[in-house]
Amino acid sequence: MPDTSYLIAAVAVSAAVTWALRALPFTALSPLHTSSTVQYLSTRMPAGVMVILLAYCLRDLPLAESRATAPLLALATTIGLHLWRRNALLSILGGTTVHVVLASTLFAP
Repeated sequence: MPDTSYLIAAVAVSAAVTWALRALPFTALSPLHTSSTVQYLSTRMPAGVMVILLAYCLRDLPLAESRATAPLLALATTIGLHLWRRNALLSILGGTTVHVVLASTLFAP
C-alpha cells in the first residue's frame, strides 16, 4: 500500500490535470470570439449544414415512384411551418410527424 504523501500527490496531480484539461478549451477559444472569420461562419454555417443534410437525405429519393410522396410532403410541411412561424422546433416536429404518419399509413409498402 502506498504511503499517504504519495496518494495525496497523485490526487493533486490528477486534480490539476483535470482542471487544466477543462479550462483549456475556454482559454484556447477566447481569442476566436473577436475573429471576423468566426463571426462570418457563425451566420452562414447553419444554413449550409441544413442544405448538406437535405441533399444527403434526398439523394436516393425515387421521384418517379409514389414512395417519394411522403418525404416530399414532409419537406413541404417543414418549409411551410418554418416560413410561417420561424420556429425550428415546430418545423422539425411538424415535418417529422407528417412523414411518419404518411409513411406508416397512406404510403406503407
